[in-house]
Amino acid sequence: MKKLIVSMLVMLLLLTGCGKVPVLSNGKEAVVSLENGGISVDDLYEEMKNKYALSVLIDMLDEKILNEKYPESDEEKKYISNMIDQLQLYYDYYYNTMYDSYELFIQSQYGVTNNEALKEIFSLDYKRNKAVEDYVKESISESDINKYYEEKTVGNIEASHILITADYEDDATDEEKKAAETKAYEKAKEIITKLNNGEDFATLAKENSKDGSAANGGALGSFNRGEMVDEFFEAALALKVNEYSKEPVKSEFGYHIILKTAQQEKPKLESVKDEIIETLADEKRASDDKLNYKALVEIREESGMTIQDKDLQKQYENYVYNTTK
Repeated sequence: MKKLIVSMLVMLLLLTGCGKVPVLSNGKEAVVSLENGGISVDDLYEEMKNKYALSVLIDMLDEKILNEKYPESDEEKKYISNMIDQLQLYYDYYYNTMYDSYELFIQSQYGVTNNEALKEIFSLDYKRNKAVEDYVKESISESDINKYYEEKTVGNIEASHILITADYEDDATDEEKKAAETKAYEKAKEIITKLNNGEDFATLAKENSKDGSAANGGALGSFNRGEMVDEFFEAALALKVNEYSKEPVKSEFGYHIILKTAQQEKPKLESVKDEIIETLADEKRASDDKLNYKALVEIREESGMTIQDKDLQKQYENYVYNTTK
């Protein structure tokens, strides 16, 4: 669609730039002549401007600004290639019965009919995401970094676990689900009692755990924040080394009995600073669904953008209000 609109606008410019063009009775250059009048270049331009021009203008602006700021990189090429491969895969396995060709499929999704045009779309997507990512990272203050480091950064944890799941069918009633939850909880409590009585954790894991780690005695290896569900990580963090959880730890996967086997020292700030910035930036973007729009609006302003057409300026102001407020 974008390519079509751009082409139409270009044709308008060519029409207005020609030396000899048809004119209407009112003296305006004609795109279409009729017995009772016609459609002028100005009429068509105004109609297109009101319906399509803002979207095209924003894309053109961002392309001009971001192509200069982010020259094509290997990472961008890989992103574009992966996106196109994914689309081809979707067509081959899911959509080939709905569309007669891959070209018709991508036209329905993106308004273009070939991969070269798709590359331009995905290139802009990549650059916009990169620009927003950098914008958000630059907004992370040293105090934000230090606060996260002091409160949340810890050394890697090593632990084993025994997972007991609540087993029920997909069509189970609420009562059946509740009964299965209770059964799983009681079984986890029984295993903790066995541990209290001196039975071996690894052996109990092999016999009872509903997890791929059971074959290794429940051993999970080394992990840190964000690599396990929050309930599991916080429970493991609270344990002392060689201590196991005295109450079942519930997560979306079931009930865990956790044995903490090691805790590494907290890393130096310098070694994890980039990782902290990445984490804080991800948290900011996740907490504000308008942040991407806000960032791109500010990036355009920083480039010195001034929209000369008053109608388009008004449209853009409305767009900014609707996407950022």
